[in-house]
Amino acid sequence: MNSLVSALPGRRRAGLILALGLLLAAPWVAGPYLLSVLVLALYYAYVGQAWNVMMGFAGQLSLGHALYVGLGAYVSATLYLHAGLGPWAGVPIAAAVSAAAGAVIGFLAFRFGIGGVYFALLTIAFAEFTRIGFEHVDWLGGAGGLFLPVVERGHLDIVDLRGGPRLFYYVLLALTVAALWLCHRLRTSRIGYYWLAIREDPEAAQALGIDLFRYRVLAAAISAAMASVAGSVAAFYYNSLTPADSFGSAKSIEIILGPLVGGLGTLIGPILGAFVLTGLGEALRALLDVTGHQVPGATQLFYGLVLLLVIKYLPGGIWPGLARHLGLGNRVG
Repeated sequence: MNSLVSALPGRRRAGLILALGLLLAAPWVAGPYLLSVLVLALYYAYVGQAWNVMMGFAGQLSLGHALYVGLGAYVSATLYLHAGLGPWAGVPIAAAVSAAAGAVIGFLAFRFGIGGVYFALLTIAFAEFTRIGFEHVDWLGGAGGLFLPVVERGHLDIVDLRGGPRLFYYVLLALTVAALWLCHRLRTSRIGYYWLAIREDPEAAQALGIDLFRYRVLAAAISAAMASVAGSVAAFYYNSLTPADSFGSAKSIEIILGPLVGGLGTLIGPILGAFVLTGLGEALRALLDVTGHQVPGATQLFYGLVLLLVIKYLPGGIWPGLARHLGLGNRVG
């Protein structure tokens, strides 16, 4: 993290430190409802960074990233329930399983030249196949899902991830900061420059000797492993998971909205986009509750409208435009 902070110009460094300080203090002044909203925002901030590695850095569109989040959730929860293995021991196993799944899907797609929209459809298909399969495995709870033991909100057990929203807030905040550091290291490494070349012009990258297949599969595996960690934490936060919710296409769409709105391929964009969309979505729900109007699908329609406005007026996302407006330099984070 020190390398990330020291690499930033003075104004950006001060802004990052201030933002981190506010986030660290937020749970002590926020009420229960606002704290739950912040937990949700951090969850999407983290998982959005995971998807951003795949699409924003390497240029490979995945619309089935709920597969890796769901695998992380199910592997960690199953190991906890049936093997008595704590979540922190289960997370590396879940990450390895998801990384293997991402590598296999990438291998099948990129070895046979499946790219673009066809690769996106392939990722959706694998997520749906997994959902259907898990619904018919009784050991995994079938269509009814798995349920973890619920503890009192005042209980605090960091080892077994048992506690209230404040515990999960700090866990997700730490994961988000760690993912920011990892994405910074990846983007400024040789691998990151290879991904950039592949994203911008695959044929030119191949002509320069870059192994397109190898680095695309690597991006898929890293992105999948990162996403699985979010699933593991979410399983212990909500204490229940079902195949329909864990692997559903709606979950995949929610994952990608933050980076698209905030700024695809940037470091801060997925985080900013997650907070903006989560905040606006909760504000809309509160407004509908106050007015007594319940409109089915209103939040999804609202997200779509926000995405259209961003594409039209801020095609690079909110963060690049905001960074330029604040005079933070041409090379936005």
